[in-house]
Amino acid sequence: MTLSIRLLFAALALAVCLNAQPHMLQIPPGAEASPSFNVDRATRAYLDTFKPEQKARSDSYFEGGYWLQLWDLLYGGAVLLLILATRLSARMRDFAERITQRKALATFLYWAQFSVVSGLLGLPWAIYQGFLRERQYGLMNQTFAAWFVDQGKGLAITIVLGGLAIMGLVAIVRHLPRAWPYVGAAAAILFVMIGALIAPVYLAPMFNKYTLLEDASVRDPILRLARQNGIPATQVYQVDASRQSNRVSANVSGFLGTERITLNDNLLRRSSPQAIQAVMGHEMGHYVLNHVYKMISFLTILFVAYFAGLRAMLDAALARWGQRWSLRGVTDTATLPLAILALSILGFFATPLQNTLVRTQEYEADIFGLNTSRQPDGFAEAALMLGEYRKLEPGPWEEIIFFDHPSGRTRIHAAMRWKAENQ
Repeated sequence: MTLSIRLLFAALALAVCLNAQPHMLQIPPGAEASPSFNVDRATRAYLDTFKPEQKARSDSYFEGGYWLQLWDLLYGGAVLLLILATRLSARMRDFAERITQRKALATFLYWAQFSVVSGLLGLPWAIYQGFLRERQYGLMNQTFAAWFVDQGKGLAITIVLGGLAIMGLVAIVRHLPRAWPYVGAAAAILFVMIGALIAPVYLAPMFNKYTLLEDASVRDPILRLARQNGIPATQVYQVDASRQSNRVSANVSGFLGTERITLNDNLLRRSSPQAIQAVMGHEMGHYVLNHVYKMISFLTILFVAYFAGLRAMLDAALARWGQRWSLRGVTDTATLPLAILALSILGFFATPLQNTLVRTQEYEADIFGLNTSRQPDGFAEAALMLGEYRKLEPGPWEEIIFFDHPSGRTRIHAAMRWKAENQ
C-alpha cells in the first residue's frame, strides 16, 4: 500500500473518530466556576450565547402560539357548529342507526364518521399549523407526504381508541341521567390511565422506530442514575425523532410496569454528555416524584369540574338549539359535537391553571435533576436548545399564563444558583 493511500485511510479514520465524538460542553466566559462566581452574571452569559436572530425567531414562534390557542378554539368551534347547524351530525347518527340497532355499535359508527368529517374540515388549519408553520420556522424535517401519513395514523388511533372511550361515556350518560357528570369524569380518568399504559409500548412505535441504545458511554451513566433513584429499568431506548424535527427530548414514560427510558436521536447527536445526564436526571425526577399519579389526582378534580360545567352548558344549548339541529337530548350521539365544543371552551379558559400545575411539576423535576445529575452547565446547555422554540426571557405574567414549562431564563438561573452553592 502506497504512502498516499495510507495517509488517505488515516485521514478517513480520523474523520470518523472525530464525527463519533460527542458534542463537547461549552461554558461561556462569565459562567465558569470561580471564587467570584455570580449567579446573575452566569445566567446572562448563557443567555447571551443566543444570537439575536435566533432569539427573534424563537420569540416569534412561541408568541405566535399564544394566538394559535385562540384560533384553534375559533376554527375548531366553527367546524363543530357547521356540523351541527347543517344537521350533518343528525344525518350521521341516522345513518349509523340504519346500519345497526345496537346502540353501542351505532355510537362507534357515528364516532368514526364524525372523526373523518371533522378531520377533513379541519385539515387546512392542521396543514398550516402542523406543517407549513413548522417548516417556516425550520422545525420540520418531514416531507408533506410523511407528515400526512402520520396524521392518518393519528386519525386511525382516534377512531379506534376514541370510539371505545366514547361508547363507554355515552353508555354512562344513558344509564345514569343524574350522576353521569361524576361517573363520566371517573371514566375519563380511567381512559387517560389506560392511554398512559399502552402509549409507550404500542402507540409510540407506530410513529417512530425505537431501538436499544448500544453506546455504553451514554447508556451506563443513565442506568446508574436510574439505579440510584430506584427506577426499575435495565435498558435504555433511542428513538428516531429526527425524522420529524431537530427538537431534543427524552422521557421516562409509562407506569405500572410499562416504564421506559427513552432518548431521542437529536439529544444524542446534539448534546454533550453532561447535558444528556442533566436531561435524564430531570426526566427521572418526574418518575421518582410520582408526578403521573399527582397529575391523575389533579385531573380527577378538573374533570369533575369540566363535566359539571358540560352538563349546564348542554342543557342550556339543547333548550335553545336542540330542535333546530335535530338533536334528541343529552343521550343522543349527535350531540357529541356540542359536548366537544363545550369542553373546548372550558379547557381554553382553564389553560393558565393547567399550565401552572404542569410548570410547577417541571420545575420540581428540574431541581431533582440538578441534584441527581450534578450537571448545572449541562442543564443550561439543554435549556438553550429548548429555547430554539420556547421563548427564553418572557415577562413574569407571560410565563404564568402561557408557559407549561419554566422559561429558559428561569431554568438557567436555577442551574447557576445550584452551581454557586455546590462549587
